[in-house]
Amino acid sequence: MNHKPYHRLRTVRRAQRGFTLIELLVVLAIIGLLAGLVGPQVIKHLGESKTKTAKLQIEELSSALDMYRLDVGRYPGTEEGLAALIEQPASAKYWNGPYLRKKKMPADPWNNPYHYVLPGQHGKYDIFSLGADNAEGGEGEDQDVKSWD
Repeated sequence: MNHKPYHRLRTVRRAQRGFTLIELLVVLAIIGLLAGLVGPQVIKHLGESKTKTAKLQIEELSSALDMYRLDVGRYPGTEEGLAALIEQPASAKYWNGPYLRKKKMPADPWNNPYHYVLPGQHGKYDIFSLGADNAEGGEGEDQDVKSWD
């Protein structure tokens, strides 16, 4: 009796079986460890990028306010707010806007409106975002982003 065909069939079946449960658990454990090490770093950089985006948007709003002042002769009042950069206020005779590329007022990276005060306590005007927590103060992603820093 020749057992070679049976032996070859058993070898083929073993090769097609795939991974064992232990092998899958080991791979999942390794992936979990890597995610635990890399995840916090990615989240940290995401928070930093939102703060940098807010700083850039505040600079863009400041430039638009300066262009508004050149045309109108003054900065928009606190009541008119930053909306004066997009829509002409009744009191702005020589308005030549919109002064922003998009005809929509940008929200800060945390989807809150920017705050605008005229006259400012730290400059001609103050523009600021209260960060992720939308409350004064804070650290990290919760820190305030201001035009005077």
